[in-house]
Amino acid sequence: MANVLGINCVYHESAAALLVDGKLVAAVEEERFNRIKHGKEASFDNPHQLPERSIRYCLKAAGLTAKDIDYVGYSFDPKRRRKSYQPQWWDPKFEETFRLRIGQVPAAVDELLGRTLGKRLHFVSHHLAHAASAYFPSTFDHAAVLTIDGIGETAGASLAKAAGTNIKEIEVFDYPHSMGFLWEVFSGYLGFSHYDASKTMGLAAYGNPAVYREKFQSILRSEKENFGVAQGLLGMTPESHDRIVALFGPPRYEDDPFEPRHGDIAAALQEATDAAVMALVRRIKRLVPSDNLCLSGGVGLNCVANEVIQKSGAFANLFIPSAPHDGGTAIGAAFAVHVDTQKKLPQRGHSTPYLGPSFNKREIAAAIKASGLSARRSKSPARDAAKLIADGKIVAWFQGRMEFGPRALGNRSLLADPRRPEMRDILNQKVKHREDFRPFAPSVLAEHADDWFDVGPRSASHEFMLFTPRVNADKLNRIPAVVHKDGTARVQLVSRKLNPRYHELISSFHELTGVPIVVNTSFNDSEPIVCTPTDAIVTFRKSGIDALVIDDMILVTK
Repeated sequence: MANVLGINCVYHESAAALLVDGKLVAAVEEERFNRIKHGKEASFDNPHQLPERSIRYCLKAAGLTAKDIDYVGYSFDPKRRRKSYQPQWWDPKFEETFRLRIGQVPAAVDELLGRTLGKRLHFVSHHLAHAASAYFPSTFDHAAVLTIDGIGETAGASLAKAAGTNIKEIEVFDYPHSMGFLWEVFSGYLGFSHYDASKTMGLAAYGNPAVYREKFQSILRSEKENFGVAQGLLGMTPESHDRIVALFGPPRYEDDPFEPRHGDIAAALQEATDAAVMALVRRIKRLVPSDNLCLSGGVGLNCVANEVIQKSGAFANLFIPSAPHDGGTAIGAAFAVHVDTQKKLPQRGHSTPYLGPSFNKREIAAAIKASGLSARRSKSPARDAAKLIADGKIVAWFQGRMEFGPRALGNRSLLADPRRPEMRDILNQKVKHREDFRPFAPSVLAEHADDWFDVGPRSASHEFMLFTPRVNADKLNRIPAVVHKDGTARVQLVSRKLNPRYHELISSFHELTGVPIVVNTSFNDSEPIVCTPTDAIVTFRKSGIDALVIDDMILVTK
């Protein structure tokens, strides 16, 4: 038996995860505790800044202390970086600083755990950690594994073959061939932060990809089984910025209005990405003869590309974890170390995203009392919440263990009525305070999903809000609040097995309205998703939320 702690903090999405004898018992992102989006700035100067609060939570959740940790996995391999690094890619001074800080990781881990780990600290290749985070929670005994992100040590994409306990890397596409970085660059160009690929993806539905198709074909080239990113566009220099301006005109800044060309640029980027991703899918299908594909890396959050893969039928079975981004590498690093040291499989097919903190009735009551607000206890919180939603109220739903990954999946969610066409604008303007073009996701009872959406072959990942099927034509007018500009919706299928409380709420809404769907968006307001009861109450008080349901306590605005 071994207790393995997994850590990610090399770039962003700082996180920790804990395996106890191969079973994943806890995982959480640091941003949920420190309330800093992505946990920290992605910098060359801070890969040694550990997700301390996440680590302490994982230990507490497992009933362990620091001395009980047998091994630690860190989701980056400095030796691989040194071997593959090319000095022309970026300023060598940055690289020197980065290497010095990575060198401080062992001391930082030792200090936090209060003892010297030595060889019990394992540096795990970043893309291996991504691959492990997708393969081991799947139900597959063997699979092709595709990782696409910004950068690992030097890789922007990698292909691997998984069977049993072994994940074997078979091909790597090194920087600058990085779809993830390309999305960061263009998200910044369009006036968003470099983290806001989801905004760019949402904007793409409003554009015409044909307008900039030829230009993007020269930037993100794809052939039948290959792709490449044009040199000189991703560098951290003024020249790379100037090249983009020369191709597309002046950048948009945060407060500038949106022009049609912005949507056209986003649409062309999405189209080029779909083609490049499918080129890699065809390539790995030839190299790894399997019916199963596991997908990870930050580009695995691109729901539009995921839908293209799924609808292509290239693989019969597709699995994407709830946290394909860097946060998930904490889980993957722990899995990789477990397999390496214990020589046996971890628990398989355990893909729940509900791995974060939960709070008992005493803690909830104390937070409500400290707030000075009054609340009432409900005998049936799911039914009461459903009634409020059916009456047009926006309900904050705070239940059980917090989700791991960037999507709220029914435990830290804001819920509303999808039948009301005005609800999208209300949520964007009065609650979330974000761009009007941003879509909202439908959570649908899994047993009714095919009646409303063109889901196609089911994947466990449909429960993680990672695909954008088309809304069935006869249902478009019934759920206008969740239909995107292009007639699709980022659907979450909700099963009674994975989340019985949330399933009960939607079932109650279905009984009241005939619609087995609610609007679901993350419980936050320009901040990380809420974690604690106090976080929930603070966000409830400052935004246009009508009711807050925490466990069986209901607070309403006066």
